[in-house]
Amino acid sequence: MQLEIITPDKELFKGEAKSVTVPGVDGSLGFLDHHAPLITVLKAGEVQVKLPGGKEERFPVKGGVVEVSDNKVIVLAE
Repeated sequence: MQLEIITPDKELFKGEAKSVTVPGVDGSLGFLDHHAPLITVLKAGEVQVKLPGGKEERFPVKGGVVEVSDNKVIVLAE
C-alpha cells in the first residue's frame, strides 16, 4: 500500500508500506493492503510503519486524522 505522513511543516514519509499502525482515539488501529475505506481521528502517540524488507520506522504525532482509501493511507499529523 502507499503511505503518506504529512505535517503542516513538511512531508515525513511517502512510499510503500507493508503495514501501518496509528494511535486512534479509541485505540490502536492497524492497516494492511486493501483495507476497507476509513477516516478517523488520531491522538498523541506513534505511527509505526513496517516497510518491505522488514525494516520498521516510527513517527511521533500529537494528533491528527488518517484516511484509508484505494490501498492508500494518508496521515495528516500535528
